Amino acid sequence: MEIDVATLLTRHSEALALFTERVHAVRAEQWDDPTPCTEWSVRDLVNHLTSEQLWVPELVTEGATIAEVGDAYDGDVLGTRPRAAWDAASRAAKKAFAEPGALQRTVWLSYGETPAVSYCTQMITDAVVHSWDLSRAVGAPERLPAALVHFALEEVTPYASALSQTGLFAPPVEPPPGDSPQTRLLALLGRRA
Repeated sequence: MEIDVATLLTRHSEALALFTERVHAVRAEQWDDPTPCTEWSVRDLVNHLTSEQLWVPELVTEGATIAEVGDAYDGDVLGTRPRAAWDAASRAAKKAFAEPGALQRTVWLSYGETPAVSYCTQMITDAVVHSWDLSRAVGAPERLPAALVHFALEEVTPYASALSQTGLFAPPVEPPPGDSPQTRLLALLGRRA
């Protein structure tokens, strides 16, 4: 996917803001509720996204490898104030990607060297899809912004069928007739809208 830096940073900011809105919609009694991610509660889902954001400054700004960071962000990273933990982690990730030259760097991910621009693109897509998961879990509006849906759909379509082989994603499902771009995106990632 070809995209200019300014647009990429805009989409990143929008995706973080969307997930932030959903995190702040979680009511106190909902943190243990199930999500469309069958193994995860609401808290587990927010913890996953928060942990992902914590990695960004280490990988992008510091140039650390997965091995160097180690297990620093394993387990519970939310503590007693999950919203505040998310807010701080997302601000740090946004700042790291927006640093001059950051998107021209190479980062070391679990599967090897990756352009930072590709890493950012993957992080946007993950935040968009998990915003839907969190919306469904807590009863927030499920309609995702069209620009983010189109961005994520363009990103994930070329490799969606291989994602289920990683064991981290459900197999794609057949979208209903007359489906929308959002429904297609969710179906590619094993979700029924």
